[in-house]
Amino acid sequence: MTTNAKMPTVGFISLGCPKNTVDSEKMLALIAEAGFVVGADTGSADIVVINTCGFIQPAIDEANDIITQALADKRKGKIKKIIVTGCLPERAKEKLLEKFPKIDAVVCLGARDNIAGVIENMFSDPVPKFYESPADWVDKIQKDTDRLLINPSHWAYLRISEGCDRTCSFCTIPSVKGKFRSKPLNDIIAEANQLADAGIVELSIIAQDSANWGKDLGEKDGLVKIIGELEKIEKLKWLRPMYLNPSGATDQLIETIAQSKKIVHYIDMPIQHINNEILKVMRRPDTHEKIAALIEKIRKAIGDVVLRTTVIVGFPGETDQQFKELLDFVKQVRFDALGCFTFWPEQGTKAAELPGRIPQKIKDKRRDSIMLAQQKIAFEKNKALKGQVIECLIDENQPAQAAVGRYYGQAPHIDSICLVEDCDDKPGNFVKAKITGFEGYDLLAKRI
Repeated sequence: MTTNAKMPTVGFISLGCPKNTVDSEKMLALIAEAGFVVGADTGSADIVVINTCGFIQPAIDEANDIITQALADKRKGKIKKIIVTGCLPERAKEKLLEKFPKIDAVVCLGARDNIAGVIENMFSDPVPKFYESPADWVDKIQKDTDRLLINPSHWAYLRISEGCDRTCSFCTIPSVKGKFRSKPLNDIIAEANQLADAGIVELSIIAQDSANWGKDLGEKDGLVKIIGELEKIEKLKWLRPMYLNPSGATDQLIETIAQSKKIVHYIDMPIQHINNEILKVMRRPDTHEKIAALIEKIRKAIGDVVLRTTVIVGFPGETDQQFKELLDFVKQVRFDALGCFTFWPEQGTKAAELPGRIPQKIKDKRRDSIMLAQQKIAFEKNKALKGQVIECLIDENQPAQAAVGRYYGQAPHIDSICLVEDCDDKPGNFVKAKITGFEGYDLLAKRI
């Protein structure tokens, strides 16, 4: 391709979790720096890059559907080239090309930073089709500075580690992402400063297991150290650690969150289940008693804490009584927010080999029971908030419409929102608002 040729347009589709979003933002920046035109319509771009998730079967199904649609557009001549990146290539490798032979390139996770070169190679002959992760990829962590942000320009994700050393029997992450490895503190702070200088006021701190940061570097309570450094960045107003496993919620971390001026009083703590036997087969280090005591400790230390969790129903062998124990716990503890997933027997995991599979109808019924119980709790909590004054971060504001914002108890792209009347403040501004009611899970408020 000559330098005076018209540069190809690139459409980008980002699927999956916040960690995938970070990868997408880094790839978009690399593509733009190489001179390609990014942000094109994915139905008519010269090249479409699909960054996939491959964690569980529904995510794989979604990725397959998107790939199938892109291939259909390619056959019709609407787009010219298709590149598939992310977790699905890392998990499926060359098998993805066997399933979709008309894909032009498959890029594994460790080859992320070569995305601009992959696009360049689309114009070579022959065209390389498979880009594998380097052998030493699982010993390193990629830098995430200089990203082209997808989300609003006032909040962003800050990834502090990659991979996982836990052996949860249901999880594919260690086999896809590799062993746990912490991003060096200097790199984390450099990235945070860069984001703050770009106008970011809220950072969601993400990892496979945030509280585990630094263990491979000989650090104890490493997340506390990160928080201390991030608090020094004046432009940052809200820090939101995500993915705190119960075993990582130490007394020092809880105290740090309670006393911090910038860490929001919001704890995202996946418990997965509460029955001791199920937890044991899941290979989780927690017990019913430990989790209950921890929640009590957190609420005592942080009086206004918002607690979010995730649970899995229909795990192999889960009896009606074991499910009832989980349902009763949800009703008793009254989490502020909860996500519930039905078990998926992921290929390559220990749980996929377990006997006692639960029929899908029963799994769906159990999920619905959990979510209906949680809905009642959420609505009751919303009702109790009426009349309270909150600090709200504005995310969107359109003329003649209520502004869209969040208070500290609402994580972006995960939880509910606040709809703020009489508010003409720009996105990224913090405002005081009085809660006037609720509409489903969302809060209604009026600008003070």
